[in-house]
Amino acid sequence: MGTIEQLHARLSARFPDAALTVVLNPGPAAQHSLLVPATQARAIAEFLRDDPELQLDTCSNVTGIDWPEREITETVRRTVTEPLPADAPPGTAPAAKVVEEKVRRVVPGHLEVVYHLYSVARGHGPVILRLRTVDRGDQVALPSLTPVWRACEFQEREVFDLFGVVFTGHPDLRRLLMWDEFRDHPMRKDYVEPDDYEWEPTPHDRILTQAQRHYPAPPAGSGESAPR
Repeated sequence: MGTIEQLHARLSARFPDAALTVVLNPGPAAQHSLLVPATQARAIAEFLRDDPELQLDTCSNVTGIDWPEREITETVRRTVTEPLPADAPPGTAPAAKVVEEKVRRVVPGHLEVVYHLYSVARGHGPVILRLRTVDRGDQVALPSLTPVWRACEFQEREVFDLFGVVFTGHPDLRRLLMWDEFRDHPMRKDYVEPDDYEWEPTPHDRILTQAQRHYPAPPAGSGESAPR
């Protein structure tokens, strides 16, 4: 099957308009991945499945990742030309030196979906694909790969439920773990856990302390206390 760089070159030749990026994994497993543009993800997935040499016929895992907006600091090197002294001989070339600067920049937030692909027919893998949304707000749609690999169906539903990615073309996109009326996505990093668990039959300890803030205050002088 070759390396991720070889796969990148092969897909770039097959899809010259696709902005494909190799994402290196610095960990011991070194399972590098390929970032695929959402607009061409379906066509690329079908090629990976149908190509006689690759035959990536199985998707074993679909994972969601939340990347909130963050600020990073980068070291930038630039060449600076020093001014010539007034008494420099004619024809003297100005000296140049390399300086390093710390530059801060804001990386916009987005959601990411990671697919692990294998070939049962040829016994190789994984090939890891990444798809990214435009942001974490209104533009969170990505194409469903369930029509390519049926094993994605429940796992994409889980990512939709817990992270909020909307998979266009999914045959049955609805919540899998949370109830239909639930409005949030519990695996997002800015998710705020509710402090009033109405389903808790015997609230106690921390849950009781939090829930008491929602109980009506007893009338003054009644001698009553909040429910326990």
